[in-house]
Amino acid sequence: MIIESLDLPPIGTNAYCLINPDEHSACVIDAPAGACEWAHALAKQHDCRIEALVLTHGHWDHILDAHKFAELACPIYGHQADEILFNEPEKMANFALPSIQLRPCKISQWLKPGTEIELIGQQFEVRHVPGHCAGNILLYSPKEKCAFVGDVIFEGSIGRYDLPGGDFAILEKSIKEQVYTLPPETTLYTGHGGPTTVSKEARSNPFVRA
Repeated sequence: MIIESLDLPPIGTNAYCLINPDEHSACVIDAPAGACEWAHALAKQHDCRIEALVLTHGHWDHILDAHKFAELACPIYGHQADEILFNEPEKMANFALPSIQLRPCKISQWLKPGTEIELIGQQFEVRHVPGHCAGNILLYSPKEKCAFVGDVIFEGSIGRYDLPGGDFAILEKSIKEQVYTLPPETTLYTGHGGPTTVSKEARSNPFVRA
């Protein structure tokens, strides 16, 4: 599996494009502004078709381009606890930049924690990690020894919990029970900033220790 990432505007949010050249398939994780054009260019470069967009959660900076994927008939996956954010993103207007146009996105399938989903010919485990917001999920690939975690945790930091739906106690529980229980060598691909590992954060994260 090829993992491509790009830090996109307006506030430096990561989009990921996962590519399986053998299957001629690709999927995208999170959709900040510019993600749709970027991902389709990558897919074309690798002779792949984008089969899905997975949204780690419903905050505005992660869903800005989601409607563009929907317009191209690309299935979109997310957690139902963030349904109101997907359907009515204008509720986040007070927390977004003034010039940003927020567009709703229709979720094709709700992801259920504790289940597996097949993307680009590989199995991913879905884990629910609320605390930053109600519907944050992570996708874990045992084969690739990596997880895409949204905004639950970052290198040396954690997601904000002062936004609506945020709660530090819940976030701490999510990190300890759902992130730190992944194999220590697991690479964590985060919603902002660079990647880190479970072992590094469990050992030295100043906010939540294992």
